[in-house]
Amino acid sequence: MLYLCIRKRFIFVVETQLEQIILNFQLLHTDSKSNARAGVILTDHGEAETPVFMPVGTAGCVKAVHISELKEDIKAQIILGNTYHLYLRPGQDVLRRAGGLHCFNGWKGPVLTDSGGFQVFSLTANRRLTDEGAEFRSHIDGSRHFFSPEGVVDIQRVIGADIIMAFDECTPGDAAYGYAKESLDLTERWLDRCLSRFRDTECPYGYAQTLFPIVQGCVYPDLRRRAAENVAEKGADGNAIGGLAVGEPVEKMYEMVELVNEILPEDKPRYLMGVGKPENILEAIERGVDMFDCIMPTRNGRNGQIFTRQGVMNMRNERWKNDFSPIEEEGASFVDTLYSRAYLRHLICANEILGLQIASVHNLAFYAWLVREARKHIVAGDFSTWKPAMLENVTRRL
Repeated sequence: MLYLCIRKRFIFVVETQLEQIILNFQLLHTDSKSNARAGVILTDHGEAETPVFMPVGTAGCVKAVHISELKEDIKAQIILGNTYHLYLRPGQDVLRRAGGLHCFNGWKGPVLTDSGGFQVFSLTANRRLTDEGAEFRSHIDGSRHFFSPEGVVDIQRVIGADIIMAFDECTPGDAAYGYAKESLDLTERWLDRCLSRFRDTECPYGYAQTLFPIVQGCVYPDLRRRAAENVAEKGADGNAIGGLAVGEPVEKMYEMVELVNEILPEDKPRYLMGVGKPENILEAIERGVDMFDCIMPTRNGRNGQIFTRQGVMNMRNERWKNDFSPIEEEGASFVDTLYSRAYLRHLICANEILGLQIASVHNLAFYAWLVREARKHIVAGDFSTWKPAMLENVTRRL
């Protein structure tokens, strides 16, 4: 199968090695003492072994990280783009001329796009919500824009993601029941319109795309149950769980994940959006989640917080000033053994860009390593005995 990458005045013809397929998920192993699963997601741009952590490339790039580092050091399998940000910059016209995000940024693996719903609805003072969609002002220049369910599908078609998200409203974790119910009503109406638009359109670049519905419902079990049942009935290739890690108690998050995963189809991948800390990921894997993303590894890394298999380090602390040992003795990436803790601390305290890059690469590599280890133990059949010790390690402050 051929598709075109258009850059400037030149056209590059890229031959994919797979026949066009709809996203396929193969469930290979299930832990005997929990709901933890190991599987494989197959797309036209390659496969991803689950559980999988997906680095967040909001505006078409993962902050401070090269594509080569994503592939070689981090061993990323899927990366994210964001509809809201890519719509504003560089815009649909540029992305269409480029041949989609894969050609624009050079990442040839699978891409998933968030519909932009979270970003739009975080602009509380600068948006107006109606049944037709959301009118909002750009955070860049204050210009007015409008997202409808149909329009969001069209934008994601142009971006060219392998997996696109339905347009939804993300309620805060402390939303009142009445508001959460009205919000879910709206999300479900929008989902039907997204699915209809998706069925009536095609990827402009010739490969397959798929759409994931999103389960909302805040922290209310009856709303979450209703949302999960509605989503399950749609028969999508995969399903997402949204509206968590947005201010609710962590115990509530785990309760909602567990409830929803009892309803969502076992033979489809489950994506927990925007979560989270290493311990959150381990707990969610145990409850049957397959896919994760979060800005925490890069955002916290840029602020000097390093996640390791022994615990969490604040690199601004004085204790690392004369610690010339590697970031991690047996690290998840090349940078872990190449640079010392003292050197990384120096770079971060001096506000050197290289420090932000090293910290971001390390944290993403650690997250990718963590889910690979979880998968290894699910396959080996000892996930339930491995997880408690790892949970203790990753929550320790060093």
